[in-house]
Amino acid sequence: MGTSDRTGPARGAVGIREVARRAGVSPGTVSNVLNRPDRVAAATRDRVHAAIRELGFVRNGSASTLRAGQGRTVGLMVLDLANPFFTDVARGVEDAVYERGYGLILCSSSALAEREARNLRMLAEQRVRGVLLTPVDGAAEQLEVLRERGIATVMLDHTATRAQQCSVAVDDVAGGDLAVRHLLDRGAREIAYVTGPPTIRQCADRAAGARRALPDGGGLREVVVPTMTVRAGQEAAGTLLAEGLPDAVFCANDLLALGMLRALTRAGVDVGRDVLLIGYDDIEFSAEAAVPLSSVRQPTYRLGRVATELLLDECDDPDGHAHQQVLFQPELVVRDSTAPAGR
Repeated sequence: MGTSDRTGPARGAVGIREVARRAGVSPGTVSNVLNRPDRVAAATRDRVHAAIRELGFVRNGSASTLRAGQGRTVGLMVLDLANPFFTDVARGVEDAVYERGYGLILCSSSALAEREARNLRMLAEQRVRGVLLTPVDGAAEQLEVLRERGIATVMLDHTATRAQQCSVAVDDVAGGDLAVRHLLDRGAREIAYVTGPPTIRQCADRAAGARRALPDGGGLREVVVPTMTVRAGQEAAGTLLAEGLPDAVFCANDLLALGMLRALTRAGVDVGRDVLLIGYDDIEFSAEAAVPLSSVRQPTYRLGRVATELLLDECDDPDGHAHQQVLFQPELVVRDSTAPAGR
């Protein structure tokens, strides 16, 4: 007849008790369906979800968080949302969070310590259960504050700052070594390393690996840029063109390498013949570049997923959780920018 259901309160005021009555269960069962669905039989969950849809129930997340002290939300803090590497990592995080019935707050530090501290305070104020963090420079003090508040933390794409903490990272020293040994094998003798600020752990570790690969640890020409972006890579190319091109260039990430590739190509340099070029991360665009880009591949999706599973295990069972430090190994991907055989 087109009339509204007037057996309960207005739609905007529908609560758990109304849902429970409609589904024929207790309010506690509705709460379990919302917060701990694994504890409820599938048929009962279906009845509750049907009642939620029929009544237009909208969960008051902030109220439930205040009652419980903490909600079922975690935070993810990355260095740069514009970098496709972190987009792929975030997909792994999001999938794991969704499967466990948690919510996600995503934020970026933009590689700025001040913004990182502010965002971590915001996450604590939101009473998140845990935080996944790729720190700018350790963030030891802020992490200690989170732990004192009972908020679990996992270092993502960064090694642990203490033993009683989970971390999931890639061996970037090995990755830098892989890249430079490959360039040496291709005949390079003078190698430039284009990198972001040395306060970023990944940049420093990749540099250490590069030096380890060089005879006597020497011969690495460093070009430091303030941000690890395509534009910064183009500007670094201008520096190298002005000072004299080396035999090869190793960039600390693929965005820098793609910028380098664009600028060198526009300057008439035959990348892969006149100069070898390799990046890091193996983002999707690398293989599709005008000159397909060699890179050091990281398991981005697995990084995010494994880190999130560790975080949620600690959130759900803090007393029984065993901390782990997971270190993945990188993989060399060879394409035309380092002149493979037959080019």
